[in-house]
Amino acid sequence: MNYLRETYFFDYSNEVIQNIISEFKDESLTDKEKTIRMYTKIRDEWRYDPYTISLSKEKYKASHIGQISSGNCVEKSILLIACLRALEIPARLHLGKVKNHIAVERLTEKFGSNELTPHGMVNVKLDGKWLKMSPAFNTALCKMFNVDPLDFDGENDSFLQQYNSSGSLFMEYVDDYGHFEDVPVEFMVNNIKEHYPHIFDVDNITEFKL
Repeated sequence: MNYLRETYFFDYSNEVIQNIISEFKDESLTDKEKTIRMYTKIRDEWRYDPYTISLSKEKYKASHIGQISSGNCVEKSILLIACLRALEIPARLHLGKVKNHIAVERLTEKFGSNELTPHGMVNVKLDGKWLKMSPAFNTALCKMFNVDPLDFDGENDSFLQQYNSSGSLFMEYVDDYGHFEDVPVEFMVNNIKEHYPHIFDVDNITEFKL
């Protein structure tokens, strides 16, 4: 597997991605420092939005995501992976299913469930070790729901906000689909249609604003 490879989705030679990473093209920074800063940038400068969903592969290109102001967990993960690969740091997409326990009223109303799938996060390789991190929830959103934002220290996994600041259960992983070298759009579309057939099992519609 080549986790530095540029692909249709991780199109990091595109000017959009190059502009995003320009401030980190500094030889004085270590890969760990670049990853931490890149993670924080993607986490907070792109607002988390789980309610805008596309079944069109063009919308999962990193260069497209880099030009919009928000994204869901998979989209923000794709953008971060492309940026890391552009900085010659190995990264890959990791997918699973999560269950939310706080502020679930709208999720349940829109999806018919408090489970979100596929949920995306990032695996990054630093100092010979694969680490998990999730750039999905921006700091402003976390403050709204009384949850500490996920920080990444470059040495430990940082992908699960299990409890909020009051100690109440916030989120849990209920399934793990593994990691992928490239973006498995067909798998993701089938997964979405399988879990939410009342919304997405339709013909000739690829864009959904829930």
